[in-house]
Amino acid sequence: MVFALTNISLKGKVSAPEWQTRIDLAACYRLVADFRWGDLIYTHISARIPGTDEYLINPFGLTFEEVTASNLVKVDLDGNILDSSPYSINPAGFTIHSAIHAVRHDAQCVIHLHTKATISVASLQGGLKPWSQYAMFSLSSMSYHAYEGLAVNVDEKKRLQDDLADNNHMLLHNHGGLTLGPTVGDAFMRFYDLQRACEIQMALLQANQSVIEIPQPIVDGIYAQANVVHGGETGGQKAWPAMLRKVYKLDPKFCE
Repeated sequence: MVFALTNISLKGKVSAPEWQTRIDLAACYRLVADFRWGDLIYTHISARIPGTDEYLINPFGLTFEEVTASNLVKVDLDGNILDSSPYSINPAGFTIHSAIHAVRHDAQCVIHLHTKATISVASLQGGLKPWSQYAMFSLSSMSYHAYEGLAVNVDEKKRLQDDLADNNHMLLHNHGGLTLGPTVGDAFMRFYDLQRACEIQMALLQANQSVIEIPQPIVDGIYAQANVVHGGETGGQKAWPAMLRKVYKLDPKFCE
């Protein structure tokens, strides 16, 4: 039946670190759906299982509202499926993620989405502007990557890696936004700030008035200020427990 998904339950059948990663990643997919940042069955969020070279990504063909901790697919860096999942993955989608995971061992999670706001700003000459407080968090670690068509060319991986370097935010020209972080929560909060910054920039462009730009020294010092606000924790560490509670209220079955 087309309306019924295959029932999968991995609770108690995988390691504790893998199960927690599955819960966090499934929650991230549900948050993206709730914020209406999704793109039907397309775009991807991936996470490395701690202490391994194994990764989790969404089953190809499911909407983000349908992703659960158990139906996430485990793959290696080449996109080979490592578990008995009945689902496949979108190999083109994993091209970007595998390129980043291969060189950024500090990043557990990579988020790549096609939101209207990030595509719009990524398609503008000059990219993201220092026009809002949200932009500060992205601009201090921003990179750009030229559009090369659908991400199916293996040769593009090296150029993507070089463009990203040690940054945690990227706007892919004419394509969308990308963030990464040492936890799923950190990657999510970075995308939240990037998305808000792009939304505000596009709104200001329609105002037909001069925009007050934030001085570069403030951009350079924003993370030191944020460290004070969050009591030494990252924004992701501080906000993620609340985000998990939010998702659980939306649908407690996400963590099954």
